[in-house]
Amino acid sequence: MEVKNVKLKLSVGEALVILAISLAIIGIGIIHYEMTPHIPILGAMLVLIIYGRMKGLTFSIIEKAMINGAAPGLGAIYIFFFIGMLISSWMASGTIPTLMFYGFEYISGGSFFAIVFLSTSLIGLCIGSSLTTSATVGVAFIGMATALDFSLAITAGAIISGAFFGDKMSPLSDTTNLASETVGVPLFEHIRNMLWTTIPAFLISLVLFFILSPNKKVVGAKEMDEMVSALSTHTTISLWSLLPFIIVGGLAMKKVSAIPTLSAGIITAIIITFFTSPDVTLTGIADILYSGFSLNSGVEQLDSIVSRGGITSMMFSISLVILALGMGGLLFELGIIPAILEAVKKTLTNVGRLVTATVLTGVGVNFLAGEQYLSILLPGKTFDQEYEKMGLKAKSLARVLEDSGTVVNPLVPWGVCGVFLTQVLGVSTVEYAPFALFCILCPLLSLLSGWTKIGLHFK
Repeated sequence: MEVKNVKLKLSVGEALVILAISLAIIGIGIIHYEMTPHIPILGAMLVLIIYGRMKGLTFSIIEKAMINGAAPGLGAIYIFFFIGMLISSWMASGTIPTLMFYGFEYISGGSFFAIVFLSTSLIGLCIGSSLTTSATVGVAFIGMATALDFSLAITAGAIISGAFFGDKMSPLSDTTNLASETVGVPLFEHIRNMLWTTIPAFLISLVLFFILSPNKKVVGAKEMDEMVSALSTHTTISLWSLLPFIIVGGLAMKKVSAIPTLSAGIITAIIITFFTSPDVTLTGIADILYSGFSLNSGVEQLDSIVSRGGITSMMFSISLVILALGMGGLLFELGIIPAILEAVKKTLTNVGRLVTATVLTGVGVNFLAGEQYLSILLPGKTFDQEYEKMGLKAKSLARVLEDSGTVVNPLVPWGVCGVFLTQVLGVSTVEYAPFALFCILCPLLSLLSGWTKIGLHFK
């Protein structure tokens, strides 16, 4: 989606009115009427289609805009299929139950949320993927929180905060590499420069998660013992079951691309399942990969935790991502986003305003287009010359792009990451967003940096 190739040239006033109507339809539908996001987004798309026709665009142009908008998300959609199979196969092989089993043994309730944040931060940093981290160890932590009756919203917020810290700071992360490449900054120089806002956000988040963690007395030994006993009785608990997790982590650290890495984790889990569950057939494995793993142990709480995954579990996410990205394509093709960006550029009279505009654009693209990569690429290409004019080094722009692009997408109910995380963790975006502390703090600290000039680098 190139801003220069849009079909309509709108005034900023007209663009804001159409945008406000579209967002109002989505906001009222999702928040007030508590609809699933699909219908409100379809309603907003219908308004945009009617507006496009009123402006003289043909249906073929409008349809092409929706297709072009959805195209950048196809890679994520294919990864969703594989992660769905990864979760179900790891449940069947005992990988996630084993992580939960040992977690119950060693994790203290008194600092539970802080430990979740630290653990997912470390794993995310090692493998460079927030979604994979959340879909594996994140699911295990959600299971533990469910069993111990801890807040699932705070647990999900801690998981996502840690996973996106790791994703943001890892040299293996695709978004980190994308931000450095977009503005032409060496990767490790970019990572070092992100420390200005990332370390304060990390430390503040850690302290807050310690404060939010439940008192040790909340953790009943009886409830914990019952869950550990149920896990060992009805699921596979074995150190061999951790092999798929180790393989996925190792391949990610070697920078093997996502689909081969996930495939290796799935295949290893299937092999382990055949050895640990001799009664499982090839047809049974295929059903697990497609429909998800189902446990009927008679222990209702354990069944609800472990029965998940499969390709079908991703269909809600995939359909919503396609709709949201299609809406983003319409907003671009109709000239709504380009008109607003051009108006913003005219107000850039100092460094504070420039950084603020970059942050707001990154956040805005996340909410309007729902796409993480676009929230890095579009502001990067829009404001690179403005940073040059202000005498700022390119690495300053790269850091702001990550602060307002990479970590904001999980806060968007219809964003690619937000949809996926809601599906795999079982906690709605609206519920966990206030507790995704790291994701909230990064853009705020970036704004503070822009106005104080702390952490900005001039030529």
